Amino acid sequence: MDMDSTLISIECIDELGELAGKKAEVAALTAQAMRGEVDYPASLRRRVAAIAGLAEHSLTRVYEERLKLTPGVEVLLAACRKHGVQVLLVSGGFTFFTERLKARLGIDHTISNVLEVKGGRLTGLLVGEIVDADAKARKFRQVMAGLQAEKQQTVAIGDGANDLKMMAEAGFSVAFRAKPAVRAQAGCALDWSGLDAVVNLFE
Repeated sequence: MDMDSTLISIECIDELGELAGKKAEVAALTAQAMRGEVDYPASLRRRVAAIAGLAEHSLTRVYEERLKLTPGVEVLLAACRKHGVQVLLVSGGFTFFTERLKARLGIDHTISNVLEVKGGRLTGLLVGEIVDADAKARKFRQVMAGLQAEKQQTVAIGDGANDLKMMAEAGFSVAFRAKPAVRAQAGCALDWSGLDAVVNLFE
């Protein structure tokens, strides 16, 4: 599943944008990217550049003060553990958050972007390859192969255009409070419920 606005209720980059005094600019770019209106890697670079100079401890502030789990997350993850379902958290967001959520929630696999930090401040750059729609789908296939899982044994949950390629790899896809383009292509759309509703889709 996706992280921002799916596993968690916020977009971390937008919250960092607010701390940098640029929330309107950053949030507008995020919304365009999630609707599939702009190139995702280019949009992400612009948003990360906008928060250059922000103190590294701002990441901790967002995690501790603003990040909230989407209702029903714990129920969904408990059901996964009970039935031996491995969980992959994919994010066009940042490793700072995915790694903490992985440890906190017992998630099996993650993939996300790495923010460059120098002298205790964000440089406005990313380290390594950008996690975009193709990277999400590729990681999904890698985990499937490692588990020797068939397509029909997999589920993908997302909300934005950069989740669509991953969702197309899955046996069943769930658009969670998603953008119209994602809802149109998913096997199921959940608009009002929590993530625990995903459990109700399966016997």
